[in-house]
Amino acid sequence: MADYLVVPIVLIGLWALLLRTPPAVRYQRVGRAVLMGLSALLIAKIASLLYQGQRPFVALGEAPKAAYLANPGFPSDHVLFVFAITAAVWATTRDVKLTAALLIMSCLVALGRILALVHTPIDVLGGIGCALLAAVLVYGRRFFDRHLPSSQPF
Repeated sequence: MADYLVVPIVLIGLWALLLRTPPAVRYQRVGRAVLMGLSALLIAKIASLLYQGQRPFVALGEAPKAAYLANPGFPSDHVLFVFAITAAVWATTRDVKLTAALLIMSCLVALGRILALVHTPIDVLGGIGCALLAAVLVYGRRFFDRHLPSSQPF
């Protein structure tokens, strides 16, 4: 669950960003979404330098139940990635149903990473926090608006 839901989240995100965005503002909105994703990665890298925990399967002496990278695991890259996509879809489309579906799938990825013993709840919350911080930094207060401004590429 933790690994396999990433693929549909990516495909839905690409569909929403590339095909559900009006052509007149598509490049500006997709560019901002890419900037937000890169910002999230930078924030995550800085966060990983400030805090390093231990993966749960190591602490418990068990085998991991999902794929992982050989690093301390904070923040969760999977969770950072799917929540950044969810935030980008919200910021570019304001589609409540689509964003809610992505949010549910993203939460399942987060829960799956914990249940697979590759991340702690702190790792998962770190991934969510980095993605949301990047969204707020790139989109500003407009990230929280219910409707997109009609005259700006946002």
